[in-house]
Amino acid sequence: MPYKLSAALAAHSSDVRAVASPTNDLVLSASRDTTAIPWERTSPNQFHNPTIYKASSRYVNAVAFLPPDESSPKGYLIAAGQDAVINLFSLSVYNADPDYSLLGHSDNVCTLDVAADGTIISGSWDKTAKVWKNFQLTYDLKGHQQSVWAVLAVGEDRYLTASADKTIRLWQTNKMIQNYPGHTDAVRGLTLIPDIGFASCSNDSEIRVWTFEGDIVYTLSGHTSFVYSLALLPNGDLISGGEDRTVRIWKDGECSQIITHPAISVWSVSTMPNGDIVSGTSDGMVRVFSTADERWASENEIKEYEEHVARQALPSQQVGDVKKSDLPGLEALNEPGRKPGENKMVRNGDTVELHQWDSDSSTWKKIGDVVDAVGQDRRQLFEGKEYDYVFDVDFQDGVPALKLPYNVTENPFAAAQRFLEKNNLPMSYIDQVVQFIEKNTGGVNLGGGDEYQDPFTGASRYRSAPGNSSSSDQASQYMDPFTGASRYSGTPQSTPSQPASSYQDPFTGANRYSGAPTAPVTPKAPATKVLPVTKPITFKQGNVAAMKNKLFQFNELLQSGISTSSIAISSQEAGKLETAFNYLSQAMAGPPTNPALTPEVVELAVSIMGRWPSAQLFPVVDLSRLLAGFAPEAFVPPGVKDAFVTGLLNAAEWNQPWRSPLPKSRETNILLLLRAWANLFHEKTHLGDAAWANKIIECLGEVPYTILAKTHRVPFATILFNMSVLGLQSALPAELRNTALTLMVGLAGAETDDAEAIYRTLVGIGNFVTASKASGGLNDDQTLSVAQALEPLLTRFADERIQNMSQEILALVL
Repeated sequence: MPYKLSAALAAHSSDVRAVASPTNDLVLSASRDTTAIPWERTSPNQFHNPTIYKASSRYVNAVAFLPPDESSPKGYLIAAGQDAVINLFSLSVYNADPDYSLLGHSDNVCTLDVAADGTIISGSWDKTAKVWKNFQLTYDLKGHQQSVWAVLAVGEDRYLTASADKTIRLWQTNKMIQNYPGHTDAVRGLTLIPDIGFASCSNDSEIRVWTFEGDIVYTLSGHTSFVYSLALLPNGDLISGGEDRTVRIWKDGECSQIITHPAISVWSVSTMPNGDIVSGTSDGMVRVFSTADERWASENEIKEYEEHVARQALPSQQVGDVKKSDLPGLEALNEPGRKPGENKMVRNGDTVELHQWDSDSSTWKKIGDVVDAVGQDRRQLFEGKEYDYVFDVDFQDGVPALKLPYNVTENPFAAAQRFLEKNNLPMSYIDQVVQFIEKNTGGVNLGGGDEYQDPFTGASRYRSAPGNSSSSDQASQYMDPFTGASRYSGTPQSTPSQPASSYQDPFTGANRYSGAPTAPVTPKAPATKVLPVTKPITFKQGNVAAMKNKLFQFNELLQSGISTSSIAISSQEAGKLETAFNYLSQAMAGPPTNPALTPEVVELAVSIMGRWPSAQLFPVVDLSRLLAGFAPEAFVPPGVKDAFVTGLLNAAEWNQPWRSPLPKSRETNILLLLRAWANLFHEKTHLGDAAWANKIIECLGEVPYTILAKTHRVPFATILFNMSVLGLQSALPAELRNTALTLMVGLAGAETDDAEAIYRTLVGIGNFVTASKASGGLNDDQTLSVAQALEPLLTRFADERIQNMSQEILALVL
């Protein structure tokens, strides 16, 4: 019997990014509408949702089921997403707050799996997978170069991970024991294949079946775009879902049925023990399909569903060139198809229809009308291929424009990803590139409605983020010219505070925060206690090859100039830089085998920053950032950090007037300086009487905060947060501690829309407040200034993290 619609579950208001169906009577779904829903079967073809969990303040991208235990006889729903927190909700007794929250990832958690023994494995954009046992982090799986899109518990402490770096890895505990290269694009899904190994799917549109030894058993081709998800039926058939609107059933290496959806993206598929299939799609729907006629939907519901599919508009480029006069009429549908899923275009009056052969019913089924997208006279050639548009994109002054080819039938995020990867640009530019495409193509829609979701960022289809979205998202769209990640999130910690010094507040000009307090706030206990946070946040992502190429390219320009040849890098200096780049390349991939870098490399970077023109300095400043992050031993001798801080100040022209807008080169160098400074405050840093740390705090206090670009504000806050973490390890000098607290309180009062900068600042304040408890707490002036700065945030920011952190700090100080 063929699969037919059994039930359509409607409650989500946006894309359903993940589904799970652990039993015949339970379906779990997660959506970018910030919710996760358990659906319970009430009849053969009916489900209801007894509750809706507000699983996050941001997009929820992964869902899984944890089997029952004594505390929860019905088990747990596990949900995770962009807030980097994994939340577990008991399905036995409804509670709006999670029963457990697993903290450890620093970026979007996009995949979850659960082993038979209850072990949880998660994958994230932070390039790691993490294994959790008894709700505690057990193993940290590090080694992938890009986001981990899929994870799978194999058994016996073995785990599979798949990544945007195009590879799959097998781990025994936390050691990689096998690597599986082969896919030519990001690997998005995994599933076990008993007695063989496992299957993987990818943005390259291929499905591959592997042995655990690394042999490819066979490859399944048929999807016409990204393949996002895989599942296995009880009879051994494979199920896949992807960007081409379809769920496909694969039997004995062949596609036996195609289920076309009235949505552009089938984000997730799962299977039930009874053989039913569940899909989650970009139109916000969860659908169940069955081969058992007693579980089929009514004839009217199935007919309505098929008509909905048939009403979809398909641009001609999606199905190939269309010359209407050459197409046959409806009579061509009298001839049977040759294989399941075969497509045929026919003329029906002035309309071109696309039909698909359904081998189970031996009929052609209409799956949409083909419409023109852009006239053929407007198509352009680029690298031998035709495109509707070929844009010139300027990413940097003085550098030739880059070519961005785009067809209006494409997922703009796919086009943006391809463009960034081809040109070795950071993936955090993806939203800006998509906005550029939308603006210059009129935001062409496919299939009607805002039903598509960006497979990389979670943003809604072909649309910019709404104006009221948190600016932390906006800030995260920027990335270093080579290296930065889209967002650096993490959790902070506590540090003692003491009486206010005579330091002048750079935000208000006063030497302390005073004034009549507003109406006192009665703090609520936050949903999940976060403080203290003991791990600093670093900015260590990087593309070393691109950085190296750009630095030596600039050096060649300087060598060729009569007036600049004297400041170019010598051959001896070039050798030292080569050593540094080789070391950093190894360090980013794993423990380096090359000898540790020496202070000479830091001194060389400082020397170059002191003699090169500002416009050519950004690769050198960025190199300095990675040196601070990966070569702490090079900074140990006395005076190295002092010279390093001063060199960065010179590169960023710190002493020049602060006028808006800042020159682009200076803006970039300031961003990289702030990230380099943040990397100096790592877990093994001991401040003591460090003059360099006092210099950093002094300089941060000189900056008119509102002049800073949004991209500067997160690393600015991170420096202060990292200092608060160090204050938890050992008491900071009183003046340094009090100045840092004064700066953070001022930042909290001055920041109006960057949620990520505020959150890091708040956690830093919370760390200071928590640590101060050991020495008697804050003094009255400090307590008052903290309360006055935090109370307005409760109304200024709707972000749940900020609300909860503000409440947690207020509960400590009031």
